[in-house]
Amino acid sequence: MDMDSASSVVLQALTQATSQDTAVLKPAEEQLRQWETQPGFYSVLLNIFNNHMLDVNVRWLAVLYFKNGIDRYWRRVAPHALSEEEKTSLRAGLITNFNEPVNQIATQIAVLIAKVARLDCPRQWPELIPILLESVKGQDGLQQHRALLTFYHVTKTLASKRLAQDRRLFQDLASGIYSFACSLWSHHTDCFLQQIYARDEAAALSSLERTLLSLKGTQHECCMHIFSRQVGSDSTCREKLEKTIILYTKVLLDFLEYHPCAFIPLIQRSLEFAVTYVFTPAGEGVTFERFIVQCMNLIKMIVKNDAYKPAKNIDDSKPESLEAHKIKTAFFTHPTLTEIGRRLVSHYFLLTEEELAMWEEDPESFAVEETGGDSWKYSLRPCTEVLFLDIFHNYSQTLTPVLLDMVQNLQGPTNVEDSVQLLMKDAVYNAVGLAAYELFDNVDFDQWFKNQLLGELQVSHHRYKLIRRRVIWLIGQWISVKFKSDLRPLLYEVILSLMQDPDLVVRIETATTLKLNILLIEQFLPYLESIFGLLFQLLQQVTECDTKMQVLHVISCVIERVGIQIRPYVGCLVQYLPLLWKQSEEHNMLRCAILTTLIQLVQGLGAESKNLYPFLLPVIQLSTDVSQPPHVYLLEDGLELWLVTLENSPAITPELLRIFQNMSALLELSSENLRTCFHIVNGYIYLSATEFLQNYAESLCRSFCDLLKDITNEGRVQVLKVVEIALKVSPMLGAHMFQPLLPAVFRGIVDGERYPVVMSTYLGIMGRVLLQNFSFFSSLLSQMASECNQEMDQLLGNVIEMWVDRMDNITQPERRKLSSLALLSLLPSDNSVIQDKFCGIVNICVEALHDVMTEDPETGTFKDCMLMSHFEEPKLSDDEEPPTEQDKRKKLLALEDPVHSVSLQQFVYEKLKAQQALMGDQGFGALMETVDTELVRQLQEFLQGL
Repeated sequence: MDMDSASSVVLQALTQATSQDTAVLKPAEEQLRQWETQPGFYSVLLNIFNNHMLDVNVRWLAVLYFKNGIDRYWRRVAPHALSEEEKTSLRAGLITNFNEPVNQIATQIAVLIAKVARLDCPRQWPELIPILLESVKGQDGLQQHRALLTFYHVTKTLASKRLAQDRRLFQDLASGIYSFACSLWSHHTDCFLQQIYARDEAAALSSLERTLLSLKGTQHECCMHIFSRQVGSDSTCREKLEKTIILYTKVLLDFLEYHPCAFIPLIQRSLEFAVTYVFTPAGEGVTFERFIVQCMNLIKMIVKNDAYKPAKNIDDSKPESLEAHKIKTAFFTHPTLTEIGRRLVSHYFLLTEEELAMWEEDPESFAVEETGGDSWKYSLRPCTEVLFLDIFHNYSQTLTPVLLDMVQNLQGPTNVEDSVQLLMKDAVYNAVGLAAYELFDNVDFDQWFKNQLLGELQVSHHRYKLIRRRVIWLIGQWISVKFKSDLRPLLYEVILSLMQDPDLVVRIETATTLKLNILLIEQFLPYLESIFGLLFQLLQQVTECDTKMQVLHVISCVIERVGIQIRPYVGCLVQYLPLLWKQSEEHNMLRCAILTTLIQLVQGLGAESKNLYPFLLPVIQLSTDVSQPPHVYLLEDGLELWLVTLENSPAITPELLRIFQNMSALLELSSENLRTCFHIVNGYIYLSATEFLQNYAESLCRSFCDLLKDITNEGRVQVLKVVEIALKVSPMLGAHMFQPLLPAVFRGIVDGERYPVVMSTYLGIMGRVLLQNFSFFSSLLSQMASECNQEMDQLLGNVIEMWVDRMDNITQPERRKLSSLALLSLLPSDNSVIQDKFCGIVNICVEALHDVMTEDPETGTFKDCMLMSHFEEPKLSDDEEPPTEQDKRKKLLALEDPVHSVSLQQFVYEKLKAQQALMGDQGFGALMETVDTELVRQLQEFLQGL
């Protein structure tokens, strides 16, 4: 690309690409895309975005195209990679000046330089860091800021590299610039403080920004001394000041996380600092939520850190661990722990005015907020609770009496007019619930439940809803810790009452607690109809997606636990779910919850789930269609629903068969859901092998052939199992439909596949073909002999020999019996090759007889334990799941399967007698002499009485 002529046309294309008119925009974008691989294109882009006279939008777009080009074409091994000469020129051009006036473009250029540095620094770009450091020292404010910005992004990017060699290079680099970066941070911090005191806001903001960039570029541990000075300063810069403080604490947290041993000298000062500001009056008026969270995380990480704990055998402890433990023990004295424990509960556990207002104004949002999530690092309440748990776990001997004393002071009902006491009781009960496992030996929860908590649940006053909601939550926390089973009916009565509470938050909390309580189904069944009806009412009443998800999860748990007992009560839910699905079109996570509920519904309804098909099948279709955007969220649950629908389907329907059109694209994904996809394929084969294979075997074969080219051994086994099941269900059709895959199976056996599970599956497939479709086996043998340029008999001998040799690869008794039946089916034979392998065939038979024959102790005779003569419906207890329709299909199929319908003992006897008749007594005797005498003795013992 000629630079002079190219600049104007590229500039024109970039200008058109910023247009709002798609007729102008699209051709320009296509032209720029074509130029991406042209030599000199990125040099033109560099000149354009470095030209401050041009339109900002055009320059911005030039930077983005340059940045994308680094990802695609900078690596030497990339297709259409940039030449080394052009890259050298570009690297030089990127660092000629740091005077970009537009902040957004400056940030993008800094990121762009960091991307190049990740690939080229320091080997191909040794001058980058020295030039950056030199520019940072300059007096020009803009140049210094831009260089600092670039320095931060470069060091952040280089630090993210994980290969050992890259880590060593970064350590060498860091050791050379660390002191400079620290001094730079210190200098800008001092400037910032001086300007704060001088009330020079503009200069202070500028210095503060440089302080942040300097600190981001390093890991500095000596920053705590300015905290109190900064927190107390009265300045309009408060927002940026808070960000600076948070960054300081983040540095400490990162230092502690990644270098715990080096942090040991700072443990004492860090604890003193954090506890002073969070748990004493010193922090009042100057702390803010994010700072408190960071301090609590600092305490928590010090308390929990394994590097600070001595070994069980003290002599095995590292000196650093002993030193850290000594510091912690000296700091966490009884008075300090008592104050921390009391203040955590009595101050930080209290519901705030904002939370109480949310409860009144938007109870659903309050209920969802209270359930929290994985947010303990960032939000005050969950962070507080996690710190309480960790402190309590590590210092329970000290804190248990403190908490029990707080409980004792709150015995009996609380005056509904005393809001302070109500909030305190809520906080203390919260602590008792969180520490349930730690308090196991110190609280008689059953007595407390009967004597105190039950009475509190019966106080119906509006203001007492705090306690009703907290008590039912508390019971949920203790259920799995200590709660007598004979109290559960009483608890279900309570739940039934609270599910009708006037307060929505109480009802939601009660529903959430319910899912933890259904342990003994016979105790719960008398309440099932009423409670399920109230759950459904709650589901209809709530309007927020998160709350509906919460309630749906409870409903799913109930259905899962009671199984088929739910059938009389789900009519209303079945009618409501289609409406909810339609309303949740923009809320994929709610749709995931609906899918989970449908999974449990289908399992509970069994064959009756066919009545749901008008709603169910379109849901499965959408959820598993990779061309539809929602599949990103719905696919995993959609596949699970598809599978359970097949397993519980009484018969195939055209609509159910049609959904399988989604499968080819799913198999191409080769994702973690592949195993479920294979189970779905198997489900269709069990459900209706003939229709399914006639419609889809050809496309399945293509997908399987593609998969087998690049798949793990475990994946190969899953593919092969599908073929094996098809042959089992329909030996003739299965062999015909999956014929393209069988030569590879044959070759795998002859070549002696090394992976045992794959070899076992190969032999299972070939056993089915040989035993149940001998004409197909013969044609396959002929085809393979032609391909291998061998005689058929010679190739057959190789197969039998490898089969005998690898029999130990087969661990499943069914497959071992199948192999015996298959090889025996070659008899009687006058083929010399088969007679040569007779000894091996007998050997396999005797091994299989040992596997399947059981001795009747009364008669002393043997019988085949795998034989099945008829299908019986199993007798189930209340806790046992009934068999699915697919389970029944498998049982009926087993009645026709030679493995379960043919006596191996009888089959061996008949085949040996037929061979004897063919060869005559003398010839057969000579053949038997090739078998080990011990094997002959065992064989005779198994065949006694026949």
